[in-house]
Amino acid sequence: MNCIQAKCVVKRKQSFSLTKTNSKDTMSSQSHSERHHKPKRYPLLSFWELPEYMKDNEYILRYYRANWPFKQAFFSLFRWHNETLNVWTHFIGFLLFLALTLANLMKPRLVHLFHIFTRSFSSSADKNVSHNIKDLFQGTTILFDLKHEMPLTIELESTALVIERWPFFVFLGGSMFCLLSSSMCHLFCCHSHDLNLFLWRLDYVGIVVMIITSFFPQLYYVFLCEPHWQIIYLAGITAMGLFTVATMLSPTLSTSKYRAFRAMLFCSMGLFGIVPAIHACFVNWSNPRRNITLAYESAMALSYLTGTLFYVTRIPERWKPGWFDLAGHSHQIFHALVVVGALAHYAATLQMLEWRDSFGCHTVP
Repeated sequence: MNCIQAKCVVKRKQSFSLTKTNSKDTMSSQSHSERHHKPKRYPLLSFWELPEYMKDNEYILRYYRANWPFKQAFFSLFRWHNETLNVWTHFIGFLLFLALTLANLMKPRLVHLFHIFTRSFSSSADKNVSHNIKDLFQGTTILFDLKHEMPLTIELESTALVIERWPFFVFLGGSMFCLLSSSMCHLFCCHSHDLNLFLWRLDYVGIVVMIITSFFPQLYYVFLCEPHWQIIYLAGITAMGLFTVATMLSPTLSTSKYRAFRAMLFCSMGLFGIVPAIHACFVNWSNPRRNITLAYESAMALSYLTGTLFYVTRIPERWKPGWFDLAGHSHQIFHALVVVGALAHYAATLQMLEWRDSFGCHTVP
């Protein structure tokens, strides 16, 4: 091999080596680019890894989210962490009250969902006549007689009185606002410090709004014939609510240090209802629905007070830190009891409204 041929071989080897090196660099760059564009999965943190503003419950040790972008926070709705059940308990409650609101808006008469199924079991075995049809429609209804296979016509009585529904829908609207704001707060509170602070304030305002609007239907319908008492009691609870909202807007009072103080304010608003409740018992002693209405309202009060007790004491997680991180901790129990209490109040309001539909101010029951 002469000198010229040797130089050509060396050049070809250098060219091949350079090409191979460039190919490796290109593949490495592509691999790095793919890793760079791959969606980042944000890890769940322990209590000790959290920023200070998120350290609220030292008995919940793991499965926290912190400083997540909006997109990841939203899709965490479908991921297990220690806020998952807090989000879903109140979001399902919101959907339930939304369905109740739409059902009552679309029907010509108030839909009593709790009686639709129970009344159907009490119908005669000979005739397929359901009592709940009367609650849904007015006018003439054609029913079918299964025994004689003949159409049966039943005239349904029309309601003589038309009672205002707006207080009832004020209560439903306040409940939906509270449940939705609470759900969104627990979903997006992991985004940033500023949003965390804003959402917790909104959550507290939602609780106050729900308490205030819960008084509207009962006070309006109980004291329908004594409007001066309507004004006095509604003005009183509204003033208490505005004071509570103004207090809750303080950043200091939004911290976990004042958890018991916040609970005391909420309970004081709820206990305000004892005065008009006692007054209402004397004013409407002859109301045939008095006992069942009081039973529903007692169930509501028991649910709310029990939930508040769990909220303040942080039971059961304080007994076994780390055992109830994902499910069963106090705030989840509190959420569930809030929904139960709101449903009990809904049932009581139906009883009161149906009574007022039948008996006005100048009608003796």
